[in-house]
Amino acid sequence: MSASPGSSNPEYVTARVRSRRAALFSDDDYRKLIRMGPSEIARFMEESEYEREINALGARYSGVDLIEYALNRNLAKHFNDLLDWADGRLYDLIARYLRKFDAWNVKTILRGIYSDAQRDDVETDLIRAGELSDRLLDRLLDADTMEEAIDLLDGTMFADPLRDALEAFEEGGVLVPLENAIDRVFYEQLLEDLVVNEATETYHEFLQAEIDFRNARNALRLARSGADVDPSEYYIEGGTLFTASELNALASNLDELVATIRDSRYGDKLDSALDEFEQAESLIAFERALDAALLEYSERLGVVHPLSVAPVISYVLAKEREVDNIRAIARGREAGLSEAEIESELVIL
Repeated sequence: MSASPGSSNPEYVTARVRSRRAALFSDDDYRKLIRMGPSEIARFMEESEYEREINALGARYSGVDLIEYALNRNLAKHFNDLLDWADGRLYDLIARYLRKFDAWNVKTILRGIYSDAQRDDVETDLIRAGELSDRLLDRLLDADTMEEAIDLLDGTMFADPLRDALEAFEEGGVLVPLENAIDRVFYEQLLEDLVVNEATETYHEFLQAEIDFRNARNALRLARSGADVDPSEYYIEGGTLFTASELNALASNLDELVATIRDSRYGDKLDSALDEFEQAESLIAFERALDAALLEYSERLGVVHPLSVAPVISYVLAKEREVDNIRAIARGREAGLSEAEIESELVIL
């Protein structure tokens, strides 16, 4: 990615985004898909804006594999279109945020190495919408060890943090230190050199919320796990909900942690989810609620600030939600889950 010349063009980009957003699947569409098998889901997608991908890949893949590849190819196409449309500062803000798919791809590849997964299975989950080139991703897919993969990432923002986390990974034998290093450096580059002014204020506000939700998710996971770990190692700078010292204290006291989230500016959005979390001890349900709340928050910012980057970020989240929901339905149907079990995996507003 490289910044396009010229000044920002939010009017043009947001108009294009509104058109794309109108084509997204509705909650009623998801409920229809839940009753379908993988081949029926693929046919349903063929009659939607996924037609090109389904037709192009249909001769090579079938069932859930066809759905997976079509979803990821379509997602990459749409997000690369955003960069083609945008100019100047707007381009830079969008490009920074789309590096989340670089983070996703690196984590996916490291998980594949850790679990000794087949190359094709790992490749299915890649979303080629970030800054890492297809050539580098293909070389990473061929890596046999963590050290080899990290060496291949030299020159990217991920190499040094991963090297720093490698010893903790080797001592503990779990991926958490590596994955956390990737998340931290992604959010650091989002905020790096970001001058907060009238043009970037809504972008900064959204990033604060996303970091707050990430920290809340990590804190609840730590509190629920009871693991003997240092919570500050999982803290991401840039939010407003916790300081590092507060997270350290709250991660060992689940009741106070939940109360802190309830009393925050996000409490009204997460109140019912926190009730469910306390009563059913369902961390998965709470994480789904976090995703839904962040999407709603971005939509509100997009309405209030229609000529900022906010509508674009809101569309990115909405498109991700569509892809994640369709993927969860297809995998759930393949695994023989009930309709109720599949619906519990979806982010539905």
